[in-house]
Amino acid sequence: MIIASLAWQSLKNRKATAILTILSIAVSVALLLSVERIRVAAKSSFTNTLSGTDLIVGARSSPMNLLLYSVFHIGNATNNVSWETYQELSKDPAVKWTIPLSLGDSHKGYRVVGTDSRLFTHYRYADNQELTLSAGKPFSRLYGAVIGAEVASKLNYQVGQPITLSHGIQTKSLQHHDDKPFYISGILARTGTPLDRAILVSLKGIEALHIDWHNGTPPVPGFQVSAEQAASMDLQPSSITAWLVGLKSPIAVFSYQRKANEYQNEALSAILPGIALQDLWRLIGNAETALLAVSVMVVFAGLIGMLTTILTSLNERRREMAVLRSVGARPVHIFLLMISESVIYAIAGTVLGFMMVYGLLGAFQPILESALGLRLSLAAPGSFEGALAGLVVISAVILGAIPAWRAYRTSLADGLTIRI
Repeated sequence: MIIASLAWQSLKNRKATAILTILSIAVSVALLLSVERIRVAAKSSFTNTLSGTDLIVGARSSPMNLLLYSVFHIGNATNNVSWETYQELSKDPAVKWTIPLSLGDSHKGYRVVGTDSRLFTHYRYADNQELTLSAGKPFSRLYGAVIGAEVASKLNYQVGQPITLSHGIQTKSLQHHDDKPFYISGILARTGTPLDRAILVSLKGIEALHIDWHNGTPPVPGFQVSAEQAASMDLQPSSITAWLVGLKSPIAVFSYQRKANEYQNEALSAILPGIALQDLWRLIGNAETALLAVSVMVVFAGLIGMLTTILTSLNERRREMAVLRSVGARPVHIFLLMISESVIYAIAGTVLGFMMVYGLLGAFQPILESALGLRLSLAAPGSFEGALAGLVVISAVILGAIPAWRAYRTSLADGLTIRI
C-alpha cells in the first residue's frame, strides 16, 4: 500500500508527462474497443440482413450467387422462374407466406425490385424489425414506387416526384422506359440493409414496363404500348427472379428445400439464408481481422509509449531512487515502485478509454443508427472488454519490469554521486 502511495505521489510530481501517457493509452484502448464494437455490430447487421425468412428459392445456381442477387442485388440471376412454378410451390401446405422478387431494371445505378405488398407485411431484418416508411405510403397504384433511404438522400427525391426507370443495371443505360414514368409514393426508413439502395415497385408495374418488349428488345417505333393502355391490359407476370419463403414450422425447412431442389419442371435452388450469410461473411472477414490487428498494434504502441516515458525519466530520478534507498528502501521496493507506476498508467488509461468509448456511443449512437443503420449496443462490458482490460494491465506489468529492473540495479553510490 505504501509503495502504491509513493508511486501515486511520484506521478503527481510529473503531472504533464503522466497525463499525456495515460491519454495515449486511453486513446489506443478506446480505438480497439470502438473497432470491436463496430465489428460486432457490422457482423450482426450483415448476418441479420434477412431475418425470419426460412428459405430463398430461385433458378438453379450456387448458394452464394442466389444470395447475392436476391438479397444484396449484386449480379444477375442465371435464369428466371416461371410464374406457374412459383404458384405451385407457394401452395405447399407447409408454406405460411412468400415474397416474390423480380430484378433486372435500375435507376441511376440503383436496382429496381419488383415485388408486392407482402414485402411490407412479412419482410424482417435485424432483430425481427419490420419495414417502416419515413414518408408517404406503400405503392397502391400501378406506377407507384417506394424508394430506399439512401436513394432518397443521394438523389434528393421527395414523395410525389416522377422518376424514369431504365432497362438493365448499367449506371448509364441507353434503354430508358421514358413512356412509363413512375411516381414516388413512399420512402423507406433507413434499415442498414440493401433495401436502402433499392427502388421497390409492384410486379404488375414491372410487367407494364415490358409489355411491349420482346426478348429484351425495345418496342419498334409505332408499336409502343402507352402507360394508359398497359394499365388496362392483363399484367400477370410470366416469370420472377426469386422468392422468399416463410414456413409454418421450422421442421418443414429441409423437406421444402428438398422439394424445391428436386422439382422436375424447372431447375431450382433453395438455400437457407442464415447459413449462406455466414459463409459470405467468412469470405469477406479478412478485412475485419486486419482492422482488429491494426487496433491491437495501436494499443501496443500506447504501452510502448508508456515504457519510453518511464525509461526516459529514470536518469532524472536517480537521486530520488538513491534517497529512497538511503532511508531504508530495499532494491525490491524500488522494483515494485516502478511496477506500480506502470500499473497505475495502465489502469487509469484503460478506465479513461472505456469512459471515452461509452461517452462517444451515447452521443453518436442515434446518428449512426439513422445515418448508417448500424446499431451499436450500450450494454455493459462483456468478456472481450474484460479480457482487454486484463491484457493491458498484464502487458503494462511486463513492460514495466524493464525500467524496474534497471532501477533495481542502480546503486546507492551511483545515485548520490554528483556528475559534472
